[in-house]
This record gives sequence, C-alpha cells and structure tokens, in this order.
Amino acid sequence: MTDFIALEDLLARGRASDTVVAYQGDQALDFAAFALQVAGWQTAFRAAGGRRWALYFNDTATFAAALLGAWHAGVCAYLPADTLPATLATLQSEVDGFAGDVPAHLAPLASQAVPAAHQTWGRLDAGLAALVVYTSGSTGQPSAIPKRLAQLSSEVRTLAHQWDDALGNCAVVATVSHQHIYGLLFRVLWPLASGRPFLADRLAYAEDIVAALRCRAAALVASPAHLKRLPDTLDWAAARNGLRMLFSSGGPLPDDALADCRHLLQAPIEVYGSSETGGIAWRQRVSDDQLRWQPFDGVDIQAEGGCLQVRSPNLPNGDWYESADRVELADGGFTLLGRADRVVKIEERRVSLTAMEQVLSQSHLLRKARVICLPGRRVEVGVVAVPSDTGWALHDAEGKRALNQALRALLARVVEASALPRRWRYNWALPQNATGKTTEAGLLALFDPRRPVARLLAHSADAAQLQIDIAPNMSYFDGHFAMMPVLPGVAQIEWVVLFARELFALPPRFLRMDAVKFQQLVRPDDRLTMDLRLKATTTTDLPSATLTFSLTSAAGTHASGRLVFADEATAGGQR
Repeated sequence: MTDFIALEDLLARGRASDTVVAYQGDQALDFAAFALQVAGWQTAFRAAGGRRWALYFNDTATFAAALLGAWHAGVCAYLPADTLPATLATLQSEVDGFAGDVPAHLAPLASQAVPAAHQTWGRLDAGLAALVVYTSGSTGQPSAIPKRLAQLSSEVRTLAHQWDDALGNCAVVATVSHQHIYGLLFRVLWPLASGRPFLADRLAYAEDIVAALRCRAAALVASPAHLKRLPDTLDWAAARNGLRMLFSSGGPLPDDALADCRHLLQAPIEVYGSSETGGIAWRQRVSDDQLRWQPFDGVDIQAEGGCLQVRSPNLPNGDWYESADRVELADGGFTLLGRADRVVKIEERRVSLTAMEQVLSQSHLLRKARVICLPGRRVEVGVVAVPSDTGWALHDAEGKRALNQALRALLARVVEASALPRRWRYNWALPQNATGKTTEAGLLALFDPRRPVARLLAHSADAAQLQIDIAPNMSYFDGHFAMMPVLPGVAQIEWVVLFARELFALPPRFLRMDAVKFQQLVRPDDRLTMDLRLKATTTTDLPSATLTFSLTSAAGTHASGRLVFADEATAGGQR
C-alpha cells in the first residue's frame, strides 16, 4: 500500500527524508536530496523572472525537480517533444527562456545552490497554469495544449485509485519520454504522488528492459513502438519475475505485438486518451475477444453522430469534448470503430479520405493504408501503404504501376476519377514516432524526393537488409556531375542513418564515423543492397551504439564503415 499525496501538497506534506524518489544509475536519490534540488530550481526561476519556461531534460529525476521548482516559482512549463532546430525556433517566440539539455546558444537556465536548512513549502494553487504540452500532429501540425495543475492532479489521483493497491511498493521503469503527456503522468507525476521510485534513465533497447526488470520489481511504462520489437532471444523469464504491470499507450497496439507481449511478458494494460482529454479508458486483452474499453472512474462518455464524446475532470471545463473517433457503446464501455471522416475538397468535390482508407484496407493486396493530402498548388492525394504478400508479388512481377492501377480500380468505385490518388508509396510499415503514432509529418516524409525507393528484405532486433533503387531523376545528381552523374557519399551516409533510425531504436545523437570507405561510384539506375548491423554498448564511460553498414551491388562493394551514436548526455560531453 502506498501513501498517496496530491501534487499540490507533495512538498508541503513531504515524505521521510530517506524515501527513495529515483534511481540515477547506481545511485538512489532520496527525498531530502530531491527537495533540495527542487529548491535550487525554484530559486533559479524566481531570480530569472518570467512565467513561461521551456523544459527539456534527458534525466527524468532532474526534470522532475526542475518541474516542481518551476511550479513553486509560479512558472508554467512548456514541454517540447524534441530539441530539433525547428521545434526550438518556434518555442523561442513563446517562452521567456529554456532550462535543461538544449543548445548553449539558448543560454539554458542552471539550478542555483541553496542551503539545506530552512526549506519551507506552501501548498500549490490547483488553478496554476502548470503546463503546455503538444499534440503529436497525427492529423496536422502539432498544437499547444495548456493544462492547469488541477487537471494533472485529477488524472494522477485517478491512476492511483485504479492501480495503486495492485501495484504496491515497486519501482517504475519506462521506454517513453517524460516530455510527452503519457510519459509525464505514468513515469513522473503518478510515482511522485504515490511514493513509488522511478528510473531516471529511459530504456532505449529491449536489453535495457530485461536488465531493469531483473534488478527490481517494477511497472513498465511502454509504447507500441517498443513493444512490437521484443526479440525472443533475450531472458524474458527473468524479466517476467520482476514485472508487476505493463502499460501501453500513445497509439494502437498491433495484434502481433500483443501476442508477443502475452508470450514474453504479460498482457499489457492499454490506455486510451489524448493530449487534449487526458486518459479516457483502459483495457487488458488477456484474450483476443476483449476489445471493449472501460472508462476511468469520473469519466462520462456518450456518442453523438457515432463519435465519442467525453466529459471528465481532466478537461479544462465541464463541457463535453467531441473526439474524431467513431465508437459503439455497450455495457458501460465502448469499442473503437476508427476515425471519423476526414473530408477534403478536390476539384470542388467533397472527398472522404477515411472512406478511401476503408476501401483500401479491405483489399487483399494491402495490410495497411493511409491517405493524405500532399502540399502543393493544387490539392493532391497520396497513399502510403503496406502491401500484403500478394501485393508485393504483383509489385515484383509486373511493377509498381500495376499495383497502383489495381488499387485505383478499387477506389474508382467510390471516388471520381479527378480525386483518385496520384502518388503512391509502398513501405514495410507505416512510419511511427517515439510514442507509436503515425503522424502526418511522418507520412509526408515518405514523399520527400530525396528519399530513395527502398524494399525491406530482412529485419531483426540488431540487423536489417534493404534493396535500394537509385532513380535517375534524384536531385542529388543535379550538378554532380553534368557529364557523368554520381551519387554523393554524403547522400549515402544520410540514407544509412535514415533507414537505421526507422528500423532500430538508435540513441539520439550522431557521434562520429569510423573506417568509412567509398570503393565504387553509385550511378543512376543502380540497384544497391544495404546491410545494417547494430551493436549496443552500455559501458559507464561511453553508452553508445555502433552501426556497421555496407552498400553493395552486382558490381561489388560501393561503401562501408561504422557510425557511432550516443545518448544526449554522452554526446554533449564529447563535443
């Protein structure tokens, strides 16, 4: 049984000084040291001034201290999902400053040293503008969503009421980032409120999951992006002994991933919700027929026009929020039926992208398909699809055009000719971000003219092989060279990194290249085989991953070498 303390009272009530808050590597951070860190950040934010600060930290314990310090200084924390230049550039106009692991030119705020004695904490105001999080951008550009402390506190209390008794005294480990609302709630705020220690490092690899669960009894907070990549060669029996509960959220969990989870770990508790609504419902599919979602206590649901409507204390007011998910209500819960129609105008005619997806999903030629509008002077429809074995057989025997025409013929029954898709991309899987969601940005990236046509031939936890076709009209050949077009070596390295990041959970920072050689020229219309092998290293001196690659063809080896990647903290120290 845990001792629950509401977020508003966490520092005011406090815990025993030796209570473990987090594990940072081999070190345990106790409550006394944690509170001192919070005080240091509170002092820093007050001295700096301003009420809007962006927080981005790699270490979850340091992040938690900075977040509470910000709140006790009356600061609203903005949580970017990443530190990409475009993300940070957008944030600069919205916040007063940055704190954490961001580039030095942003002058990130540092914590201030404060004496251990004379710490006094007041109760936080539940009405505090506490947080701004961002949607994943699955149907457009990410948008900012403000959260008051009362909303976060309500959601944490709901999670504690639902699962605290069953979890008991165990730790929390996670594959997901605390910069997203799911990771923030399950990995940081709920453990803090319930007095449950958490692991400060994020588990990037399946090997890390096994190692963490062998060390201690724990709840694992994960996403489909990680749960669908569980190699059966690891010692999952030892991991099962330490696993108390397995949570999954952030996107739909594929059926094959569910089967692997049941076999290697346990049936995960799936959580359904959104950045706007917070948690709505949950389910645990011990068997395949358990499809119904059960709303959390305090969450009211109804269906208007077939779409789910929600009312809960996790929302900013008492109004009903209408989602874009179609549902069927039954026995106090609901079954998801897919997204509501996304309607666009093409040649002055209204066209449902969802209806097109439904037609494509029923074809024996495809496993999955997403339909999107492509940017340009006129509205143009594109399709990203995962062919079935039958679809690939047609593609290989008669060419991509034949598969395009077969699918266009299916769509012609429900869509006028002027609205039929003009551009098609066939991939081994739909792209997913770190939270397991297929975003519009990820789909659009497949139409980037700099991306080569690739076919995945083989894939395991630490190796992959792809077939790459070099189109003669690629922009890389422009000016390189006029009389004899040659693919630049930098483009070859870019492709290696691109596909490796899609196929493996690489550390975020590129560190260096070792023994890279370019033995033969790559010319238009060449067909290359790209071989990738990943080896993770988890030494205390340099946690990193080494990617060995080669590009070959019938003519021999064109390029080979090793690329080394490291986590944020390590890369920063190596600059």
